[in-house]
Amino acid sequence: MISTKALLEAALFATGEPLSDDRLYDLVNAEWGTEETPVPREEVRQALRELQAEYDARGVQLQLVASGYRFQTRPDIAGPLRRLWEKKPARYSRAVLETLALIAYRQPISRGEIEAIRGVTVASSILKQLQDREWVTIVGHREVPGRPALFGTTKVFLDYFNLRSLSDLPPLPEPTNLEQVDEVLQTLMPLAPAEAVAEGVPVVEVADGAIPAEAGIP
Repeated sequence: MISTKALLEAALFATGEPLSDDRLYDLVNAEWGTEETPVPREEVRQALRELQAEYDARGVQLQLVASGYRFQTRPDIAGPLRRLWEKKPARYSRAVLETLALIAYRQPISRGEIEAIRGVTVASSILKQLQDREWVTIVGHREVPGRPALFGTTKVFLDYFNLRSLSDLPPLPEPTNLEQVDEVLQTLMPLAPAEAVAEGVPVVEVADGAIPAEAGIP
């Protein structure tokens, strides 16, 4: 007979996407629980804790992100694994990453407010790229003349950067200092899984160069 831990492990490997506590519990409860005697939720939580401990020192780890649990390779192994892919890593321009960082730290924020901080016009293609990646979405409108759209990050953004919530973002002493924003970008990007290596993402080229978009592999 298979164990709870074995079933959870197989499910997480088979789906290849984060699974929430509820989905994992429903899977286990459908296998062994009944209406009269459901499987205790603590049994599932304990099995997940044991899996995390067992995989902690391995090349693959069990990570909790915004959408749930998933297996992914350790960030420090990302470099050697890149040799398995012939495609060049996807790259995002500094303008894209600065815009994304400002949205993450200052949300909800309008396009005009981003431009005021960066001191340059934010191209429509930059916001479209972030929306196409489903990292950014319109979360409302500022109640001022013209009602400008307000942008915020999504759960996809949290999952990509291995964050459970926005409170997990590295601290930023002064969000209007672009040098500090650049430093945070360098900190954030190594946390991100590299599905972009396989699928490729267009680059918005700017004079100050582009930054690699990946670092780990899910």
